[in-house]
Amino acid sequence: LHVVYTILSCCSQQDLAQAFTSYVSKAKTSSSIISRHVNVNTHAYTTFLTTNTQLSASPVSSSSSNITNKQAENGDVVTLEIQLTPTNFVPDEPLFDTEGTVQFILGGGGHLPGLHAAVLGKAAGEELTECTLDAGYGSINPDNIIKVPQSNAPEGTKMKVGMELFLQNGMKVRVTEVDDESETPTFTIDANPPLAGSAYSAKIKVVAVDSVENFETATFALGCFWGGELAYMREPGVVGTKVGYTQGEKSAVNPTYQEVCSGSTGHTEAIQVVFDPAVVSYKRLCQLAVDRLSANGSIYLKNQVGNDRGTQYRHGIYYHDEEQRVIAKEILDGVLPRVGDGVECQTELEAATVFYDAEDYHMQYLLKGGQSAKKGVTETIRCYG
Repeated sequence: LHVVYTILSCCSQQDLAQAFTSYVSKAKTSSSIISRHVNVNTHAYTTFLTTNTQLSASPVSSSSSNITNKQAENGDVVTLEIQLTPTNFVPDEPLFDTEGTVQFILGGGGHLPGLHAAVLGKAAGEELTECTLDAGYGSINPDNIIKVPQSNAPEGTKMKVGMELFLQNGMKVRVTEVDDESETPTFTIDANPPLAGSAYSAKIKVVAVDSVENFETATFALGCFWGGELAYMREPGVVGTKVGYTQGEKSAVNPTYQEVCSGSTGHTEAIQVVFDPAVVSYKRLCQLAVDRLSANGSIYLKNQVGNDRGTQYRHGIYYHDEEQRVIAKEILDGVLPRVGDGVECQTELEAATVFYDAEDYHMQYLLKGGQSAKKGVTETIRCYG
C-alpha cells in the first residue's frame, strides 16, 4: 500500500482532481472509498539519500575561530560535532547519528544531504550555531493540495480530517480540512508525503577537514553488495563506502550490472571501504567479512553466498598492500574446516585490481530503503526489503 511519492511531485492540481473524480465515479457505482490507517512515517525521504541529489541547507549564523584552514570540498573527509533536533515533526528512529561526533566523506552519502551542503566550503573551527536542515522528506508542493466539492465524495461517506484515501490511480491522499459550513461544502486533500517540509534545527562544529588520502582503503566481496555495504557503514571508524565491480577481465572496462551478472566479464560484486585506522583496524574489517560469510555457511561455498550463485557472487578479500595481505591471510587461515566433510574456506585472497563503481541506484541501497546506518547498531540487515 505504500505509494511512490516522487510520482506525486509531477502531478498538477488538474491531474489530482481528475484522479479523484475518476476514482469517486467508479466508487459510487462499485464500492465505497478505501480508507484505512497506514503508518505515515514511511521512509519516503530515502529517495533523497543519494550522492547525486542536489544538496540544500539553510544556515542562519556561523562563526569561525580559524579561517585559514582548508575549506571542505566534495571528496574530503569531514569530522563534525553535531546536534540535530526535529523542529516540526516526530521522526521514527533516525537512520543516522544525530548527535555527537560524525565523520564522513563529503558528497559521499551516508547522512542527510543537507548536512553535506551545510559544511561544504567550511573549514576546521567554523561553527553553524543556527542551521535548518531539510529532514529529507522533500518540500511541500502546493499543487498537491486541492479542494474537492463534497458532492464528489462517495454517496453516504462523511469526510473527516485525518482520513487517508487511495485513489483509483494508486495515489494516497489525506483529508486535511473539511468545510461543511459554506454554501458549497468542500474538503481538502493533500497528496504530499506526510512528513514533507519537515526539518531539523542543527548545531554544527567543523572539527577537521582532511584529504581522503590520509585514510586507508579496503575491498571486500561478500556476495550481494547491498548488505555488506550497510554492515560496513555501521562500523565505527568507517568514513565512506561504495559498491562496484572488481577482479574482472582486463578487457572488460566499466562493466554494467547486467554484464557482471551475466558472468561474462569475470567481475565480482564488491564493497570498497574507506576507514580511519586510528579508530578501526583492518583486522577488524576482515573479521567482519568472515563473520558475515560464516553466519550462513557461505564461507565454505564457491561462487555462492546464500542463495546467490555465480562468479559475480564469489567472495574474497582483496588487499591493497603487503601489510593487508598478511593480516587477511591470518584471518582466513583461522577459519576451521567445515564440520562433517572438512571443506576448506573458499574465500579468495588476491591483490585488489581496478574497482569500477556500480550504478548510482545500488549505492547505499539499504539505507535508501529505510534501514539504519547509525554507527554501532546491531539490528538485522535485510538484503531484500
